[in-house]
Amino acid sequence: MAKKEAKTKKENSKNKKSFFKDFKAELKRVSWPTPKQLVNNTVAVITIVVITAFIVFVLDLAFETLNKHGVDKIKQVIATDNTMEENATTDNKEGEQEANTDEGTTQENTEASNEEENTQNNAE
Repeated sequence: MAKKEAKTKKENSKNKKSFFKDFKAELKRVSWPTPKQLVNNTVAVITIVVITAFIVFVLDLAFETLNKHGVDKIKQVIATDNTMEENATTDNKEGEQEANTDEGTTQENTEASNEEENTQNNAE
């Protein structure tokens, strides 16, 4: 067992050494940008990020303003509708009461005229 453990440790150390050698070799093959290219690319990325942030800010502000005024207008419309409905129901109730009163007055007038006729007929 000791021999197997020693053998695996050697293989692990070889794998680690070969890994770092391969890693270093790969990094040498990478084409690194020149300082001028690095600055240009960095400026381009920052510019695009700032422009995008500005556009998002403006759109957010515009939608917030529209939403605020839109919600206020909707509240006003609903309040107006509710008042109109309340006024309509009040008008309807008053109209019904007036109609009932008018009908009652008409009936009273009719009854009074009938009594007068009866009284006149009895007197004759």
